[in-house]
Amino acid sequence: MEHIRLPKVENVRLLDRVTPRRSRVGTLYLTATHTIFVENETGVRNETWVLHSLVCSVEKPSASASGCPIIIHCKNFQVLHFVLPRERDCHNVYLSLQRLSQPESYDELYCFSYKPNVDEEERRQEWDFLDVRGDFRRMGLPNSLWKLSTANQHYKVSDTYPADLFVPESATPPVIVGSSKFRSRGRFPTLSYYSKENHAAICRSSQPLSGFSARCLEDEQMLEAILRSNPSSDFMYVVDTRPKLNAIANRAAGKGYENEDNYSNIKFQFVGIENIHVMRNSQQKMLEVCELRSPSMSDFLEGLESSGWLKHIKAILDAGIFIAKAVAHEGVSVLVHCSDGWDRTAQVCSVACVLLDPYYRTLRGLMVLIEKDWISFGHKFSHRCNHQVGDPKEVSPIIDQLLECMWQLTEQFPCAFEFNERFLITIHSHIYSCQYGNFVGNNQRERIELGLRERTHSLWSYLWANKADYINPLYRPDHSKTQRLLPASTAPYCFKFWRGLYNRFDKGMHPRQSIQDYLSAIQEETQQLQKQLASHKQKITQLEQELGCRSVTQREAMDKSPTAWAYGSDLGVANTPQDYTGGLLTSSPCKPKATDSGLVLPHKDPNPSSETSLSNGSDQESGIDLSCRSPLSEDSTRDPDSDEAAYSAA
Repeated sequence: MEHIRLPKVENVRLLDRVTPRRSRVGTLYLTATHTIFVENETGVRNETWVLHSLVCSVEKPSASASGCPIIIHCKNFQVLHFVLPRERDCHNVYLSLQRLSQPESYDELYCFSYKPNVDEEERRQEWDFLDVRGDFRRMGLPNSLWKLSTANQHYKVSDTYPADLFVPESATPPVIVGSSKFRSRGRFPTLSYYSKENHAAICRSSQPLSGFSARCLEDEQMLEAILRSNPSSDFMYVVDTRPKLNAIANRAAGKGYENEDNYSNIKFQFVGIENIHVMRNSQQKMLEVCELRSPSMSDFLEGLESSGWLKHIKAILDAGIFIAKAVAHEGVSVLVHCSDGWDRTAQVCSVACVLLDPYYRTLRGLMVLIEKDWISFGHKFSHRCNHQVGDPKEVSPIIDQLLECMWQLTEQFPCAFEFNERFLITIHSHIYSCQYGNFVGNNQRERIELGLRERTHSLWSYLWANKADYINPLYRPDHSKTQRLLPASTAPYCFKFWRGLYNRFDKGMHPRQSIQDYLSAIQEETQQLQKQLASHKQKITQLEQELGCRSVTQREAMDKSPTAWAYGSDLGVANTPQDYTGGLLTSSPCKPKATDSGLVLPHKDPNPSSETSLSNGSDQESGIDLSCRSPLSEDSTRDPDSDEAAYSAA
């Protein structure tokens, strides 16, 4: 609170970015954790809350006749344009926001003051929700080929690696230590993913300290041990995710890449993903295009192309596809590294895992993947996400690119992923919000020293508790395509601009409801109608039985009547529901044959316009045609294993 120079300003205008004339007038409040704008409109209390942890930058343009502006850019790509009536108030709010959005220590982060209404036992259970070691057990580890190493207990070999690491069974402690000394930051080759079907593995590390001629026998023995742990292959790939020129430049600094002459039975491959600085600049250029007030089609497309953003997404997917095919089709193990092994390496390994393993395409599986390959393996979240004041050159949207790769894959394979777009966006928001402790710190050792498990809450259990919001209505776990390697394509026409992330706050620029949200609503309504239908069927069956039994009694009485012959033998059931429903209702065991009836009644539709109105139904806002055949139709001849059938079923 001591950083707040002015806690409240009245008569503040919040401008609409698309149409600035549509402004809202209200009161601006500054609190220790949020900036809150409350509209003054009579009878309506609309509030806009901005978490200070999410503020990326604050601008104070020159004052004009309309007032003194402040522009807030957020890490979730929201842009808020306020206009204050007085210059002095504007200056005080600007200075306050600058300090509040740039915490100088971990203790100032929101996760340490966030206190939801849960007891201590429940908070501890939140952190036990995911078990990374359990994921390795799912892969069939440890086994005769791979073992759990204690070499990095207390982080004495590499302070940025997790304490639990899987290494080849034949890798001895001297080999592990020797290899770590020959790798940048001590990040020696260790297991990331294991295929129990063919024993191929994905391993990760940092670059070797090879320079132009240096070599290390222990490092060569470590790669040999990885090769021997896959008895079905006589060679392995070493994938350097950097452009070749970058790797060569690092050799001049005593680092570099593996020399194929020193390592036996390896095939070396560069894949050319750019460094963190190029990625940061590329995203900034792309966001400038997104924030254009009313861009023409050519301005937008040319700006998106010149930013190079989708080209970088393609490069990451290309690398992941190469590794996934090497493991699944060739049965060959792969060692992946970049410079330090915590940015591009994490991206590529994660994409390969998602392509290879259907488990990582589920809600829980993606959470485990991020916990394993990003949080445990030491991606520098605090530096890359600018959680506190630091070197701006360390900031880079590496995790943004992973989430976009996941989204691009969900667009290609809409039935293969259990989670929807909202799940990815929610994870993105909380990575930057610091509301939960999962993404605070740069490695496992830092998180233990900060006491995050004891002092903060975990995001994963919150997401799981609200998983109904994140389920993809098109997901089909029994779909044949979801149970094998996804045949992803990186042809240019397969890529889309992710407006749901980058422009989701611009309500006037696109429909407010996504197709998946619309399908989820339809699915929920269908389930409710099916429950009502089942209840009605049960009641109708009971009524049929009662009416049928009553008609039998009536016929017996008519048989004794001398005038019964004049009306036919089935007068008692002439007006029962069976005569009107056309066979929709189930027949009663007491119902006589229809041919016994002496009366033929015309079928009447109680609502003749309902079928016509439904067949022509459509959502004008989202453009979704609702005229598809009901999933309960017996006339459907669609392939039950096709994506199109899943759309119809939804």
